[in-house]
Amino acid sequence: MGICWSYPPNKDPTPTGTVTPAGISHSQTTSGSYGISTPTTASTTTTFNSVSTISSGSGTGSSSNISSSISRSNFSSVSDYSIGGQILPTSNLRIFTFAELKAATKNFKPDTLLGEGGFGKVYKGWLDSKNSSGTAVAVKKLNSEGYQGLEEWQSEINFLGRLYHPNLVKLLGYCYEETELLLVYEYMQKGSLEHHLFGRGASVQPLPWDLRLKIAIGAAAGLSFLHTSDREIIYRDFKASNILLDGSYNAKISDFGLAKLGPSASQSHLSTTVMGTPGYAAPEYMQTGHLYVKSDVYGFGVVLVEILSGQRAIDTNRPTGYHSLTDWVKPFLHDKRKLKKIMDPHLGDKYPSKAAFPIAKLASKCLAPEPKMRPSMKDVLEILQGIQASTNKNVEVRGDH
Repeated sequence: MGICWSYPPNKDPTPTGTVTPAGISHSQTTSGSYGISTPTTASTTTTFNSVSTISSGSGTGSSSNISSSISRSNFSSVSDYSIGGQILPTSNLRIFTFAELKAATKNFKPDTLLGEGGFGKVYKGWLDSKNSSGTAVAVKKLNSEGYQGLEEWQSEINFLGRLYHPNLVKLLGYCYEETELLLVYEYMQKGSLEHHLFGRGASVQPLPWDLRLKIAIGAAAGLSFLHTSDREIIYRDFKASNILLDGSYNAKISDFGLAKLGPSASQSHLSTTVMGTPGYAAPEYMQTGHLYVKSDVYGFGVVLVEILSGQRAIDTNRPTGYHSLTDWVKPFLHDKRKLKKIMDPHLGDKYPSKAAFPIAKLASKCLAPEPKMRPSMKDVLEILQGIQASTNKNVEVRGDH
């Protein structure tokens, strides 16, 4: 989640007009829904227009109404896609009381803490049970001392409240009571891709090749769904920490705090405040604030290179000139022999070079300097699925001999 801003106690936090948080630096931290923190860049002015409301209705929870810009978006009422996604006409989120979530997390007990970022802390909880036998969930609790978290909290509700796809993390509900703002998600047992690629310790096992490809395809499917909706959705913060994994290593995109509805048919891009993560954000967006649908494709290319190399997008511990992964890795992506030099040592020789090389070339296309030179996420998904099918076919043929 991106950086946060605070609001005065007991004041209705529904945003209107323009919010200008003071004291924003360029090195605040952000994390995936419950992943490891990574830096986020932001400028100092953010605008959010509240246009309508989601009523709490008769459910339990806050009696206040929550503004929702998505209610007047240009989404179709219900859209079905061949890859299993849809946009719901209205959200069906559960409204929790703060007391329910306190009970679910054992009063936000430290040993239930899953992660911490600019938004606040994320806890593991159990619903509808007095012990650990209930439904496991992840509860994200706004840090009231942060800033900008309110807008992102609301964006999560606006987008994830109506979007359904097997490769998007499911938002189950929210809580809004006075100054307490929380979000409740499905629990993702395997944590973030970032943790599996870069985590340390005996509990972290290197991801084998087949799982890396499966995760890349799942993440591509989620992003493709967003880009092919009736009104394109720009995710804006694609990175390894925002790709979460369930118990079967199915990838799901999380953290929609920075998501935007894409440009209208008459526009090529949005002009917006620069918010994103250094190393993942597309160069045209960082330099001009011009946000394209294919700005997301650049971030996907960075993650592909991380999957191949096992190296972080930005690492200041690397030698000078090698801090930015994409700056030094590009020449290696077009040469089979050179590619071997940057492949993750944890893979050893247990990966098919006939699959790794076309993925490297695909990553290079995603990292093209201009948006129009990058492939669409629909094309990226089809290419990755083709590589997987070809790899599986080769394995079957070898097994027949």
